[in-house]
Amino acid sequence: MNNFLMEMKKNRMLYIMLLPAVLLVLLLNYLPMAGIILAFKNFRYNLGIWGSEWAGLRNFRFFFLSGTGWMVTRNTILYNLINLLTTQLLAIIIAIVLNDIRGRLFKKLSQSAIFLPYFISWIIVGVFAYNIFNYESGLLNGALKALGAKPVNVYAEPSLWWLIIPSFNAWKWVGYTSVIYIAAITGIDPECYESADIDGANIFQKTFYITLPSIRTTIIIMLLLSIGRILRGDFQMFYQLVGNNGQLFSATDVIDTFVFRSLVTGGDLSMSSAATFYQSVLCFLIIVLVNGVVRRVDPDSALF
Repeated sequence: MNNFLMEMKKNRMLYIMLLPAVLLVLLLNYLPMAGIILAFKNFRYNLGIWGSEWAGLRNFRFFFLSGTGWMVTRNTILYNLINLLTTQLLAIIIAIVLNDIRGRLFKKLSQSAIFLPYFISWIIVGVFAYNIFNYESGLLNGALKALGAKPVNVYAEPSLWWLIIPSFNAWKWVGYTSVIYIAAITGIDPECYESADIDGANIFQKTFYITLPSIRTTIIIMLLLSIGRILRGDFQMFYQLVGNNGQLFSATDVIDTFVFRSLVTGGDLSMSSAATFYQSVLCFLIIVLVNGVVRRVDPDSALF
């Protein structure tokens, strides 16, 4: 205890600088956790949180027996797995290609063009998507009509969105993710590549035997951080691209959009709290499980 007080006194200015961030985390992340109790209550506004009837696991039971729980869980996991694999794979490929480009001006222009979509709001992206896929005047159907083909009502075809949503997600996030891998590749000792050139290695051999093994730890950490969010769909992306189109809910509804609709349309705080609590617990269990597997295979690459 004395050592701790001495440490606090010695670095008091650093702790004072840290205090606003600590308070912010406490206020926004820890204090609201008391609201978890709503998941086990039949909440009524006139009775308040503590006066409302205790429901136990009734909200969770209804969430799954109605079929909604399994559907949104499936959609959330599958979309995040597809987005994870496509985004990470494309980001690694782009980082390797950009690193091998010798023209400095072309390299900077390419990287800026790939990074630009990250700054575009999902609201704007939703407008892009609507103008492309609109049945009456969309760019896609305009092109199909010009070619003599039959127009497609994309907003009434749930199966098409398993391709559309990952495509827009990759377009928006690949540039941002590739920056991390570019930084990791930049840290590789140039002498490794020089030695490979002397030995006559081609670009593919240098990629598979030098670049990828050197950034393996970065790849694993990025995958672990992404897996930790595998039960958390990007609400802005799904809501702005799909909106409240009930025809697409079977293929596009995720936990986050379900929670939002439960609050906005039904005002059901208990059900939305139960879904959010279930989401958080499952996220925690998945990251612990995956990290445990990584720790057994490669202890140095595990998060904890």
